[in-house]
Amino acid sequence: MLRTLDIRDILIIDRLELSFQPGLNVLTGETGAGKSILLDALGFVLGWRVPGDLVRAGAGQGEVTAGFDLPADHPARAVLAEAGLPDAGDELLLRRVRTAEGRSTAWVNDRRCGAEALRALGEVLVELHGQQDDGGLLNPRGHRALLDTFAGMGGARAATRAAWAELTDARTALAETDAALAAARAEEDRLRAEMAELDALSPEPGEDAALDARRRAMQRAEKIREDVARAHQLLGPEGAEGALADALRWLDGVAGEAEGMLEAPLAALNRALIELGEAEDGVARSLEGLDVDPAELERVEERLFALRALARKHRVAPDALPEIAARLRPQLAALDAGDADLAALRARVAEAEAAYDAAAAALSAGRAEAAGRLDAAVMAELAPLKMERAVFRTGIDAAEPGPDGRDRVSFTVATNPGAPAGPLTRIASGGELSRFLLALKVCLTGTDSGRTLIFDEIDRGIGGATADAVGRRLADLARGGQVLVVTHSPQVAARGSHHWRVQKQVENGETRSTVLPLSAPERTDEIARMLAGDTITDEARGAARALLAG
Repeated sequence: MLRTLDIRDILIIDRLELSFQPGLNVLTGETGAGKSILLDALGFVLGWRVPGDLVRAGAGQGEVTAGFDLPADHPARAVLAEAGLPDAGDELLLRRVRTAEGRSTAWVNDRRCGAEALRALGEVLVELHGQQDDGGLLNPRGHRALLDTFAGMGGARAATRAAWAELTDARTALAETDAALAAARAEEDRLRAEMAELDALSPEPGEDAALDARRRAMQRAEKIREDVARAHQLLGPEGAEGALADALRWLDGVAGEAEGMLEAPLAALNRALIELGEAEDGVARSLEGLDVDPAELERVEERLFALRALARKHRVAPDALPEIAARLRPQLAALDAGDADLAALRARVAEAEAAYDAAAAALSAGRAEAAGRLDAAVMAELAPLKMERAVFRTGIDAAEPGPDGRDRVSFTVATNPGAPAGPLTRIASGGELSRFLLALKVCLTGTDSGRTLIFDEIDRGIGGATADAVGRRLADLARGGQVLVVTHSPQVAARGSHHWRVQKQVENGETRSTVLPLSAPERTDEIARMLAGDTITDEARGAARALLAG
């Protein structure tokens, strides 16, 4: 419910603070006094489309602040949560500023807010109705949702949407699988040949580097083994070792006659012979390690070359071959299991279609039953509005299946018996349209969720008993909620629980608009003015009192 509206420097309003109450809030005043400015200001803070030149002439910026009471179950709380905006409990505060250059900034509970979130809040906080701004009642695209809400078909509609989502998913999965299988079958021979090559070679990650290192090592060993073998031969018994042994034997044979001169050479030769033996053993061991099996080298080279050739064929590095095998294997498995998968998916689609048909049929049946009740309810409301000869019908036609079922819903009217029915906007005059909208709103309001209803001169073009009936309906709508009505009708104004007069005045050459709450005597005079014009007579005051008493 709208509690407060603070307007600063908007059009011809310099400063205005309003406090609204539950029930029927009535705003009256002469044409041009500024009643529409209040709606523009409220629309601005709610994120609605408003005139671009909103800032008062000479002001740097205009500002509007609106305070709302929020019940615990109000849908605005879900909007706040989804937008990541703070929930301040029982109160919601919206503030929006527009500079003279046209830049706008908004805050929700003192946190900056984007235009999209602001509009979403506006949609659940306030509903505007008028001859040109219909809140969805005149738009056939919204009639189906209105009928569902009237019928309490939220659960059936949710079930239909869920069934449609499952059907859509099942159809998508079938189409994608069928297309993938068709593409795979077109290249099945190539895929199987490639998989056979990969399976035959069975490449391992890192195998290319390991084989290359092994091949290089074997090639190096083959190259140096001949020199090592020559060295081993020169160090052996037929080489250096034999020569040293002969020298040692000769010297040792004459050492006794050399009177000690050969002791040192003999010791050195013994040491050299030991070192030479160790060297010869080491070279022998190295020679054994350099033995290369030509057959093994050939096998290593053949596998290495095969890996690289297959990698070139697939235009990848050799280490990527296992990945290609891993990718091809499920494709071939899908081909092998393709018919079974398609059969399962077709069964899923058939099951989803049956579930959707059942849900959509239940929704259609509920709509058909509710349409009759809505027609009867609207017709009952039209009689007191002096349109007892008019006929209202909720038409339901077949439509393409979708998430909301298979029905197209439209509200049509015939204003005279025997006349063809048609859309509200084409058949009804301005006054008739207002009354149709009001009758519809009365019938649909029981399903509303805490929004403030605003009626902008919806009583235009009617008067007398019809205007009185409109006022009574507006008062009924306001019970337990809040309705704001901008009106020129004294019969409607008399039904208000709270009354404000919008007036315009000129001070120091500047036009200003202000809004004044009316006391009981002031209210009598205002309704008398609406009845008689600027000159208020005692008779007009008496008529005003009679309206207020009725």
